[in-house]
Amino acid sequence: MTTPRLLEPYRLQDLELPNRVVMAPLTRSRAGAARIPNATMAEYYAQRSSAGLIISEATTISPQANGWLESPGIYTDEMAAGWRTVTDAVHRRGGRIFLQLWHMGRASHSSFHGGGLPVAPSAVKINGDPIPTPTGKQPHEVPRALETREIPGIVADYGRASARAREAGFDGVEVHAANGYLIDQFLQSRTNLRTDDYGGSIDRRIRFLREVVEAAAAAWPGRRVGVRLSPNGTFNDMGSPNYREQFTQAAAALDRLPLAYLHVVDGLAFGFHGLGDPMTLADFRAAFRGPLIGNCGYTQAAAEAAIESGQADLIAFGRPYISNPDLVERFRSDWPLAEAADMAAWYSPTGAKGYTDFPAYQPRG
Repeated sequence: MTTPRLLEPYRLQDLELPNRVVMAPLTRSRAGAARIPNATMAEYYAQRSSAGLIISEATTISPQANGWLESPGIYTDEMAAGWRTVTDAVHRRGGRIFLQLWHMGRASHSSFHGGGLPVAPSAVKINGDPIPTPTGKQPHEVPRALETREIPGIVADYGRASARAREAGFDGVEVHAANGYLIDQFLQSRTNLRTDDYGGSIDRRIRFLREVVEAAAAAWPGRRVGVRLSPNGTFNDMGSPNYREQFTQAAAALDRLPLAYLHVVDGLAFGFHGLGDPMTLADFRAAFRGPLIGNCGYTQAAAEAAIESGQADLIAFGRPYISNPDLVERFRSDWPLAEAADMAAWYSPTGAKGYTDFPAYQPRG
């Protein structure tokens, strides 16, 4: 029997993957108030280590980057040591894992920062539902626009976080430039109203992303840095009229950098701004010549078709990995997928419940 392309081995630059199934980053809020990864998190990732590649949940690069309750960080020695327990557990089971680097920008709140406003490229507020904070649900605030002189310090934070990730045993890092967080805020005209070297033209709006990638890549030999983009998304009140030109140029700029891959949230299941035709993997394949990961709402059949057609090299699965730690094995054996009905337990600090208590499939007989 011919092995499906999705389950074939794949060489990602200098990293050998046993299959083309990627575990997408999933924020799960299990790191506690100190934001230090723990034994329960190590068990969770180890359970899913048969993925060709695991991309960790979004992990903040500095105190300024925080804005989500009990999400992990990578800016102290204690955090790096906590992550080392995770990477060791994954590697013991033969897995590979990248750390996703995160700065929330305007999607944060002053209660995470001792009363100081969250930062952003420009003072543009999110229009949306209240957000959970340490003091309960709060309305979004108008962020403080970053001074030009502050930006190199944030770029350096990304570089230090990337170096810590390597020390913590990760196989690489992914720069989170999607879903309306800080880098995406710099990229898009909806949120970037700057007139300095980081705003105005499309090329200037790309500059921050380019500098972050260069800083992150400096910590690694070879190509061990990926980037995630979300050209179609509305999360965190995003979507800009010139999105096609913006993201095509961003992909072309990334093509000139030493990337491991480009990870595109091309599916529309997470929301679509409807400002024109959605961007597809084919649009990015034309601008970026390296490995391409598709993401969002893929079934096994759709993933197989995307790889068979050459649109994608790998496919990332998010929600299916919540309740199917053995997703690769279920794909390989055509076993049914389990459903995770209790959404309240997905992203809340509930310990093992809804996190590590999903069993592997047990065939009858």
